Amino acid sequence: MSSLHSTRVRRRRLGVAAAAAGLFATLLAAGPAVATPDPGDGQAKEKISSSQAAEVKSAIQNGEIPGVDEIVHSSNISHLANVPKDLIKGTNSDLAFQGNYAFSGNYDGFRIFDISNPKAPKTVAQVLCPGSQNDISVSGDLLFLSTDSSRSDNSCNSTSQSATEKSSWEGMKIFDISDKRNPKYVAAVETACGSHTHTLVPERKDVYIYVSSYSPSASFPDCQPPHDGISIIKVPRKSPEKAAVVNFPVLFPDGGNPGAPTNPGVSATTGCHDITVLPSKDLAAGACMGDGILFDIKDPERPRVIDQVQDNVNFAFWHSATFNQGANKVVFTDELGGGGAATCNAEIGPNRGADGIYDIVGKGDKRKLVFRSYYKIPRYQADTENCVAHNGSLIPVKGRDIMVQSWYQGGVSVWDFTNSSKPKEIAYFERGPISAETMVGGGTWSSYYYNGHIYSNDMVKGFDVLKLDDRLTDPAKRVRMSELNVQTQPDYFDRSGH
Repeated sequence: MSSLHSTRVRRRRLGVAAAAAGLFATLLAAGPAVATPDPGDGQAKEKISSSQAAEVKSAIQNGEIPGVDEIVHSSNISHLANVPKDLIKGTNSDLAFQGNYAFSGNYDGFRIFDISNPKAPKTVAQVLCPGSQNDISVSGDLLFLSTDSSRSDNSCNSTSQSATEKSSWEGMKIFDISDKRNPKYVAAVETACGSHTHTLVPERKDVYIYVSSYSPSASFPDCQPPHDGISIIKVPRKSPEKAAVVNFPVLFPDGGNPGAPTNPGVSATTGCHDITVLPSKDLAAGACMGDGILFDIKDPERPRVIDQVQDNVNFAFWHSATFNQGANKVVFTDELGGGGAATCNAEIGPNRGADGIYDIVGKGDKRKLVFRSYYKIPRYQADTENCVAHNGSLIPVKGRDIMVQSWYQGGVSVWDFTNSSKPKEIAYFERGPISAETMVGGGTWSSYYYNGHIYSNDMVKGFDVLKLDDRLTDPAKRVRMSELNVQTQPDYFDRSGH
């Protein structure tokens, strides 16, 4: 394994190709997106105390943390490219992949990159379509976007409008991407409480979408409490304009975690934040605010909960989930502070704002989630850096459980949880703080492994490409996928899926 000493490299920016024609030219009049708090998806600036600022500057001078915007990384990672934001200026969010293309979500729309040469990604199209957070996925000729901010209508020219208005709209948007240079908006489906994230369950003729949303209010006509389930949309591939909600299964008949005051510091469960499915095993794992769940999706329209767990000591907000390839482990993330706080420090410690690793024990409907350990990056971050566990993916290595993961301004971490009780980091990449004086939200939102490279979507700095060279992960370079939506986990070693 390569050593983990920091290799200091000043940030290098690559030029950006001109935006393609298409939707962008016709959508310049669209208004800004206003998000439903993730918690923590924004870029709010917050003053810190003078003593905290002095500590940050001292840590930079002493080499304890990298300087403002300075890049450091382990010796087994190379930084191949950075493509800054261009015409779409909002917060970068999730990523999806298909063939030689990467699809980058952004609160103001999405961007398509040609990544046939990972050292020099080229912009193919930029589509302005505000509707935070624009969680993104692709399947065949279809692209899906989540809208979780209350809008005046379902068009890409919509403006912000209060959720107290019955005419307001939130939900899923569907695009035809058969021509990558000219995506076409073809359908929209309104869902209760919008769509914060979504997960595809692709079938041959149809695509099912599990829509995660939360935070109902009696004052919201289209987001009424209780909101204890998920919306399921069925999209006919040949007629996506006929997409419609086909079910709203209640996953928490008992209401789920009550949160405070029963469980202080824990989010009450009012829906799910994110779901990951493993279609090859008919399994799904849900990160649902105050709860983690395991459920059966053999019938994709009628998922059944198998087990439900809580961690009312160290988990504040169950944010996302990742299966290992053997389907006998799940990694859940805790987004303590909503992604907008400095939680990677000695004060918070190693168990909060971390990953929780659970083994799946038993068979069939008797399977249980059994906690084994926590994992958190082993580098303290500055008080001006928002840092907490966020989106990541498996790195497909037979016989080992390895994943790459974003930690906002904590950067990118590659870690091994083959021994679920003793996880360990094997590589990292990070930038220094955006500011040494003010808390400015930023950092990497999603870091995913796809066809031999790591792709990271930095909320502020843009699209990064990393190359990982390590004896533990090198076998993954031989695994090639034709499509990847990380929340729809593939069976990497089933050759028929390549």
